Amino acid sequence: MKHITFYLDFISPYAYLAFEHLPEALKGLSYSVSYKPLLFAGMLKHFGQLGPAEIVPKRDWTYRHVLWLAHQQGIPLQMPASHPFNPLPLLRLALACSQEAMPGSPNRYVCESIFRHVWRGGAEAADAQRLESLMQKLAPARDLQSDEVKAQLKKNTEEAIALGAFGVPFFAVDDKHFWGLDSLPMLRAYLLGDAWFDGPDWQVVAQVGTGAQRT
Repeated sequence: MKHITFYLDFISPYAYLAFEHLPEALKGLSYSVSYKPLLFAGMLKHFGQLGPAEIVPKRDWTYRHVLWLAHQQGIPLQMPASHPFNPLPLLRLALACSQEAMPGSPNRYVCESIFRHVWRGGAEAADAQRLESLMQKLAPARDLQSDEVKAQLKKNTEEAIALGAFGVPFFAVDDKHFWGLDSLPMLRAYLLGDAWFDGPDWQVVAQVGTGAQRT
């Protein structure tokens, strides 16, 4: 059985779609998953990038695209009233709900509840009353504002960056890493033992030279 580590941020509609679609995408395979919330904005800062919602034309396209993908895949999705929003309370809530044995990995029910809080219904994801109701539902074992929870979020983010992650959703299995909703077929092929992954193409990309750089 292969183990997949799924790095996510609840702010990402692509991470939501990947989360919802994962059981179907990997149907019939033997695998286990751990879910690791991280701060996508921390990745953007690390690499000096803007997020998709910070580029106006890309923002509009991203929202249209995810609504289409949700329609195509039969996954309920409504845009929250405001996006982007501050995801820190949701990320910390997820980690505060994780078990002592796996402090950085909340279970699927917790992640599902938070993703659906954001991406179903069209309400404000960061609304204080809605957050309070979500907290009562999930009953976190730890204080969201504790140093322990904050440090775990930072650790998860730095761990993913060290693996080469630059966005979410990001999947790690064995020594292979897969990024994006559209990498799920590729992940499935790897889990099925596709011989391509033992060939030269996986590594050859690192040898491609840079022909020009912007100044």
